[in-house]
Amino acid sequence: MITLGFSGNLEREMQSAISSYKMVLNTLRMVDETGPVPNHSNLSQALVQLNSQGSGGWSAIRLWDETSVLYEDNCIGADLTHNMPKADGSCGISVCSDAQGGKHIKISAYLSTAGDDLRLDQCYDISPLYAQRNEQLRIYRRVFLIMVVSCGVLSWALAYWLTRPLSALSKASKRFAEGNLSYRAEVRSQDELGDLTRDFNSMAEKLEENIETIQESAARQESFMGNFAHEMKNPMTSIIGYAELIRGQMLDEREQMDAANYIFSEGKRLESLSLKLLDILVLKKNQVKLQPAKPSQIIGSMVQHLQRVYAEKGIVLRCRAQDGWCMLEPDLVKSMLVNLLDNARKAMDKGGNIYIVSEMTDEGCVIRVHDTGRGIPPEELSKLTEAFYRVDKSRSRAQGGVGLGLALCNEIVKLHDGSLKFESRIGNGTCVTAELKGGRI
Repeated sequence: MITLGFSGNLEREMQSAISSYKMVLNTLRMVDETGPVPNHSNLSQALVQLNSQGSGGWSAIRLWDETSVLYEDNCIGADLTHNMPKADGSCGISVCSDAQGGKHIKISAYLSTAGDDLRLDQCYDISPLYAQRNEQLRIYRRVFLIMVVSCGVLSWALAYWLTRPLSALSKASKRFAEGNLSYRAEVRSQDELGDLTRDFNSMAEKLEENIETIQESAARQESFMGNFAHEMKNPMTSIIGYAELIRGQMLDEREQMDAANYIFSEGKRLESLSLKLLDILVLKKNQVKLQPAKPSQIIGSMVQHLQRVYAEKGIVLRCRAQDGWCMLEPDLVKSMLVNLLDNARKAMDKGGNIYIVSEMTDEGCVIRVHDTGRGIPPEELSKLTEAFYRVDKSRSRAQGGVGLGLALCNEIVKLHDGSLKFESRIGNGTCVTAELKGGRI
């Protein structure tokens, strides 16, 4: 734009200079034709008057074939030689510089007089035009430099702002790889990068939950193996010890009988342990076929069968069952009730009451076993269904428990798409609720 503007202004200056030059040239020709005596002084005087009126800048009149100057005004000290043909109408125009670096438009033309062939040279100062262009270029360079710096800073800031979420994601992934599973990337925008950050955090949260689940499962397995080894160790040690005594023939008949009884009881305990473990494994790997059954009939039959046995231990066994049909596996429900009643019995040292309540629901039935035993601490309730877990380990072992009853009950309830819940207060007993959702008939 600066170059085009300068070219236009220079063209206008040249047109203006040519017009002014033609006016001076025509004036000199008229002076030469109308003067009383044709001579050079008449032309010089006319040129002086024209220059005083501002008709031109520097002026000179010289002979055509000689370098001698007949008249010169305001010499600019520049080589203004033009190679032009000697003919009317011939004209030369150019841009030249003076000794001080100023710029001028120089015009030369053939001037025929009565006495000699002359050449008229005139210069018009256009230094302000070049100065204006140079100032515009200087401003342009400064503005261009400022714009380059500003655009560079803006580009850097924009790139930093756009890539900052990616840097945060990279930092989060490194922290995650280092084992800091709780670290999350901060969501800084609502665009695609923000969505990517939210998806990464969601993935990290799910991964953390899965890893925690795996760790908990590994811990439970480790605890299971430790408890299983411990449960096997004690009876096996006793069996081996008493068997060694019998082999040594150092016992009388009564002591041999006691040792044999102890070996028998410990063997039965190992048998019970193995059978319950087998039941749990089988239930986890197989699907059972539910069939129509009446929970009230199952509960009533079991209470009638166990009532006398429990009464001998000072425990009153009662039931209240709502009549109705639902989809159950009767043998598994009986096994569940036996284990729940056995746990309730072990919770009462000096007798008490056990109540079994059954209610029909739209999805099946709910069975509650409530005892008036010593109760369970609140912090222990969430661990009751873990294999080999016992609230009072010494008391349970003395009573023949191995900590698998509630784990077995939990698997039976899961096969009926239900859940097992515990409510207990120290000194006020425990209520176990088995919700079975096999379906209602």
